Amino acid sequence: MGNNSLNRMLQHSMRAYYLPMFAGLLLAGSAFMPWILIGDNAFGGMPSISGFWVLALAILVVVLASLSVITRKNSRHPLLVVGLAAFAIVLLSEQWMQRAAVDEIWAQEQAVAIVQGEKAEIEVPVTSIAGGGYLALVSSAIVILFGLTIVVKKVSSPHAVSEDDDA
Repeated sequence: MGNNSLNRMLQHSMRAYYLPMFAGLLLAGSAFMPWILIGDNAFGGMPSISGFWVLALAILVVVLASLSVITRKNSRHPLLVVGLAAFAIVLLSEQWMQRAAVDEIWAQEQAVAIVQGEKAEIEVPVTSIAGGGYLALVSSAIVILFGLTIVVKKVSSPHAVSEDDDA
């Protein structure tokens, strides 16, 4: 019986939608992981507003892909928009977190230098993207590329004039 249901799943006419469904699950998982590392501290993910938005968009991707499989109707345009929104949120929040952390470190060092009457020597810690950030960017890019297949599919046959109509 298990083999029969697997065959039905693999022979389903909308089986391509399993890809964005899986990418949506990965995107949901990345919402619980840190997105950026600043020094020894990890930031991003679920406690922040951007983490909640990415989780909500990931759930929406899974729901849209599931509805496409169930109803056999295409939903590539909404998947494209949702994927673009998730990608933008993750990318912009990473940039914002890096800048906010550097500004906070600068302000703290300046305050300490003013109190001590010394010149501030500011050491900016190394910032890097954590695994959750990479996972979120890659999974949202997969959803975007899947959504773009509707555009490629519509332009697959270029329009060519069979006769010369310039005369």
